[in-house]
Amino acid sequence: MKHVLVTGGAGFIGSSIACKLLETGYEVTAIDNMDDYYSFKQKEDNVRRIQEYEGCTFIRQDIREKGKTRKIIEEAGINTVIHEAAQAGVRASNNKPLKTLEDNCLGTLQLLEETKDTSIEKIVYASSSSVYGRIEYLPFDEEHPKNPISPYGASKVIAESLIDLHTQNTGIEQAILRYFTVYGPRIRPDLAIRIFTEKALKDEEIVIFGDGSKTRDFTYIDDAVDATIKALEKGVGRYNIGGGSRISIKELAEKIIKATSSRSTIKYTEPVEGDVEHTLSDTRKARRELGWAPRTGIDEGLGKTIEWVKNKR
Repeated sequence: MKHVLVTGGAGFIGSSIACKLLETGYEVTAIDNMDDYYSFKQKEDNVRRIQEYEGCTFIRQDIREKGKTRKIIEEAGINTVIHEAAQAGVRASNNKPLKTLEDNCLGTLQLLEETKDTSIEKIVYASSSSVYGRIEYLPFDEEHPKNPISPYGASKVIAESLIDLHTQNTGIEQAILRYFTVYGPRIRPDLAIRIFTEKALKDEEIVIFGDGSKTRDFTYIDDAVDATIKALEKGVGRYNIGGGSRISIKELAEKIIKATSSRSTIKYTEPVEGDVEHTLSDTRKARRELGWAPRTGIDEGLGKTIEWVKNKR
């Protein structure tokens, strides 16, 4: 049986991956530093959810702490790593660029050092569509130049390069997943879909940065999890993981207002530095090599997400 280490295991994507791995028979050790980037209670809820399964161990730990991850790997006989731990968010990275680089670059480097000369055979890394940044063409394929326009995007480019070097030096296999805006139940509270939904449910004004014309390719959480596990099992190299279609932020807000029968209005304000104009994934490589394809469209996914937010109130 494969024993998987999931970093960022208390987070939105990390905990969802851990649950699915446990459901399908993997043994999982999840680690997370439980920082205060968003609600500690939500992270606690995520941890409780994964601990309901047999075969799960959760450890509160920062991946930057020297020697601790190596000890976990050696004592548990862990074979593979899914590295989801990160300081997320373009806007957060604008406000705290040093923290973003420390967490996403130095944290990744320390984790890689901890895996040397251990039982680790493969690392799956959670990267981001933010590595593409400035658009040269759409949809983005994996060969699109990396032109990050935020500290967050730059941190992911650096981390990818560190993983490449690690593979060259150690022979440890890697798969790098460039997620496109993941959403769904247990969504982080700083993401637009969650913010818009909470405002709509209270009939409050929804604020959009810019004129609402920017477009995003949204990926439902179950599709992102499915892709991650497929990459763990047979992926090598880089893969775009996205829904494969895009909608404008204005249209997104209007869909949420309609779905919640809300009286909310939309207010437009100054755009945020580092926000890319458009994202759209070319997922042909993932379809071809992983046998993966997104299955949940934006309307169905929004419905499930809105229902979760309602029940959480």
